[in-house]
Order: sequence, then structure tokens, then C-alpha cells
Amino acid sequence: MIKRTLFFGNPAYLSTKNEQLYISFPETDKEDRTVPIEDLGMIVLENQQITITNGLLAKLTDRKVAIVSCNAQHLPEGLLLPMQGHSEQTERVRYQLEASQPLKKNLWQQTVTAKIKNQYTLLQEKGKVSKRMEYLYKNVNSGDSGNHEAQAAAIYWQELFDIPDFNRTQAGMPPNNLLNYGYAILRAVIARALVSSGMLPGVGIWHRNKYNAYCLADDIMEPYRPYVDLVVSHIVETQDDYSELTTELKKELLSIPALDVKIDGQKSPLMVAASRTTASLFECFAGISRKIIYPEYG
Repeated sequence: MIKRTLFFGNPAYLSTKNEQLYISFPETDKEDRTVPIEDLGMIVLENQQITITNGLLAKLTDRKVAIVSCNAQHLPEGLLLPMQGHSEQTERVRYQLEASQPLKKNLWQQTVTAKIKNQYTLLQEKGKVSKRMEYLYKNVNSGDSGNHEAQAAAIYWQELFDIPDFNRTQAGMPPNNLLNYGYAILRAVIARALVSSGMLPGVGIWHRNKYNAYCLADDIMEPYRPYVDLVVSHIVETQDDYSELTTELKKELLSIPALDVKIDGQKSPLMVAASRTTASLFECFAGISRKIIYPEYG
């Protein structure tokens, strides 16, 4: 079942009644609405005048709904996830924490290979064929000791958008603003899937920043980034002005969790595919498998 993403950009009062999300709009004449909590995968709270009850928060986290809160600049800043997402969480976390360094290097090799291959395929779809990118994804070493990820990124960002001197940086020129927003949504999707699979999003296989609470999410989201890039490139190609994140642009970016992706030979919504990926990651930590199942672009 495809889980829904709800976006709240206006003042609202959010509560719960009969296992439903109950939405009322105190400052307007809009009719109250209800949404089954079991249908939800993510909620984005943007407006600073949204009130949400603790009873609703408890039901949302129990159903493993990711709750994203935005700051005064309307950008995603906070993420609420359940403390326990799996009945065997203690055992699963132990496997994660005891993962050997050779296993982590192998998992990162698979991750970088999948990321560069998806980037390459996206460029190829746009008629921008790079033999160097093909070589890079086919020859990633254990732990990406040759730093192929960074080499591929240098080629990829120069080719993806027809924008002279474009660089991918957090505070850079548009469409970096769109990429930042899209990646924040993707990060929430992956973190939700990791918790549901009984793992800690903060303990990475490669990312190790002590100030980053989502190191593992940032690892596992890498091969999924080209799907965000696809949405952003479509906006760049079809919109005259994307310098500001309008409600319409956000709506398009919020479609990312429902995008169809190809994983393990089948089409699946991205949010469902993320759960397939994190389940396969646990199997690697537990010694059941040696392969992470990532989506294949195209």
C-alpha cells in the first residue's frame, strides 16, 4: 500500500479521533477533515501556527509515521521518529553495532556503485553519455578507496543541469534550494525505513560525523538521490523561475516518496523500496546476505 504524505502550509489544529487524524482550520471557514492514520507515511508541518496534540503524536509514531517540522524559513529542520520501530530492535541494533570494518567497506562499495550507476543512467536518459562515469561505477573498490564517488559527482553536476558553473552546495545558487528540500524529504523516508527495520539511523557504515544524528540514513539514501535529481531537473526544464520554493514547487518535491522505482526486478513506490533496502541491509549485518538491494534507475 502506498503511504500518503500530507503537507500543512496553513494554520491548523491537528488532533485524533477514532484512529483518524482530525484536521480543523480555526482561522478559516474550511470544513474539518479526517484521514486514517494507517494510510500515512509522512507529515510535513510547515506553518508556525500549527497545533498538534500529544495524543496524535503518540498514534503517529506508533504507526511509524515520519513527522517533519519546518523552521520559520519554511525549510525542513526536525524529524520525529519512534524510539522503537521493531519488536527485535535490541538484537538488530547489536548486529549493527558489531558489524566488522571489512563488511562496512563492502557495503559502502555497493552503495557508491549503485549511486554512480543511477547517476550515469539518468545522464544517459538525458542524452549526456559519459564513458568516464561508466568506468567509475564499474570499478569502485572496497570502501571506495579510489574516491570514485567524488570524481563522479564532479562530472555529474556539470552535466545534469544546463547551467554554467553550477556547483552542488547547500547555500549555492538555485536549484540547490530545490535539491536541499528534496533531499530532506528523502532523508526522512530513509530514516523512517531504518527505524522500521530495527536499526539506529545515527550509526553509519561510512558517514561518521559526531554532529550528525542520521549518518546511516545519509549512507543509505545515496543511490536514491538521483530520483530527487530527476524531479528537480524536470522543474528546471519546465519552470521559468525556481529561485523561491513556492507551494507548487514543494508539492512537486513532496511527490518523491510516491515515485515509482525499479527494485529487485519490480516496480515499487520509493517509500516501499526504501523499506526493502533497509531490510536487506539488516540481513547483511546479521550475516544472512552479502548484498544490499538498491533501486536501479531506468
